[in-house]
Amino acid sequence: MVSIALQAFLSLLVWVSLYTGFWCRNKHRTPEWSCRLVTLVHGLIVTFLSGYIALIDGPWPLTHAGSPNTALQVFLMCLTLGYFIFDLGWCIYFSSEDELMLSHHMLSIWGMVIVLAHGESATEINAVLFVSEITNPLLQVRWFLRSMGHYYNVIGEVVDGLFVTLFLCFRIIGGAWIVRAVLTSPKTILILKAGVMAMYLVSFLFLVDIFNFIKRKLIKKYYAWRNRRTGGEDLKSNGHVPARQHGHEGDNDAQASGTQMESLAFPAHSKR
Repeated sequence: MVSIALQAFLSLLVWVSLYTGFWCRNKHRTPEWSCRLVTLVHGLIVTFLSGYIALIDGPWPLTHAGSPNTALQVFLMCLTLGYFIFDLGWCIYFSSEDELMLSHHMLSIWGMVIVLAHGESATEINAVLFVSEITNPLLQVRWFLRSMGHYYNVIGEVVDGLFVTLFLCFRIIGGAWIVRAVLTSPKTILILKAGVMAMYLVSFLFLVDIFNFIKRKLIKKYYAWRNRRTGGEDLKSNGHVPARQHGHEGDNDAQASGTQMESLAFPAHSKR
């Protein structure tokens, strides 16, 4: 147990050091820029490592929930535990996240501590990490695209589409299979079953935010399409653009429409 605690502490030092290094190289940017770089690195590492454990190294989470922890699983749990402690502290210090995100972090820390202390069930927690973190790199890429002014193009559309698709396929559908395996496993302790259910509920609350984002984005596209169509019909019916109608009044309409479009933009502050 001392060895596990040491691994978790060293992991925390690694993530804090990485953040400090990013911050020193990006002092002209906000602290969130450096924190999201750390989140991106963590998301990539954990996605590939948890995927390797779940799909190749084993054991298979849908049939072996509650199995004893392997050395590789313990390493991943300690690595991720250190990150979540760092990120939770950062979020609280900068007041950057809402209660839902803080609850997600605390549930994650609580679950990994129980698994490491109990010596079992890292198999299903690793699977939860995989389906949860696979969308995280895309979320960070989206934030960086918005910050650099490169989001409103084809790349942004592709990133959004991939994020929503992966979220639905892995976090919702794949998560449902994991929840079923955990709840029907006689080896998984009751407190972990409750924790996995709570994490799945958090995913559904995130899904509500995603549906609201999709709704706003579709409304924005509808207004843009309607404005283009209205402008085309005016040109077709009149043969030319009347100076009075499409001069000052047209400019005012465009400005009002542009303001309305911006109000429909999705503020992507969440890290998950």
